[in-house]
Amino acid sequence: MDPTSQTPAPDATAPGGAESQGASGHPDLRAAADGVALLLGGVGDERLGDPTPCSDYSVRELLAHLVGLVAAFRDTARKDLGPTTDTDPRAVPLVLPDDWRELLPRRLEELVAAWARPGAWDGETRAGGVDLPSAIAGRIAMNELTVHGWDLARATGQPYAPDEASLRVSYELMRPTGDDGADAAREGIFGPVVPVPDGASLLDRVVGVNGRRPDWRPGG
Repeated sequence: MDPTSQTPAPDATAPGGAESQGASGHPDLRAAADGVALLLGGVGDERLGDPTPCSDYSVRELLAHLVGLVAAFRDTARKDLGPTTDTDPRAVPLVLPDDWRELLPRRLEELVAAWARPGAWDGETRAGGVDLPSAIAGRIAMNELTVHGWDLARATGQPYAPDEASLRVSYELMRPTGDDGADAAREGIFGPVVPVPDGASLLDRVVGVNGRRPDWRPGG
């Protein structure tokens, strides 16, 4: 994740319908966070060295990235600006804490609660050392959870069925816009968009616009 991707303002009319909203009138991170949490019990220690669809990450490194980004976006929602919000995530060493099985679910709960607070989606905040609208930061957090959940599920051979509302937010956030500068910046972070067939599922489209091959399998 890097919010310097010049993400445009979200369009509420994602493919197939309007963006689903929580009680606050903004996207609700609960389902995306729960989707990640449900996968953790299926990650055995023997899988930690396995590859993931993120070519730079093993399962261990992906989990370490999640531990860090969840804390960062929690503090982004709280507007508690400091080391977690001011540091480029690419500069953070990917060291998985020994207590990650307890720590990550706890931080996911804190993340959901932080983005459900009044004012969390209002005004400006900071993530990855970049100031940006809170409404965009919250959608970036949702996309990170949704796509990294897919990464983790695919790497560890688990089923994964993210909710449609989260997928719509992710697709609208990440789809090419025709703005050459914004699209090039996004590709520089996530890689080129991977084309998917006409009629592909919304999940496959989200995976593709995030620079991943929907057919990725370990050893494939």
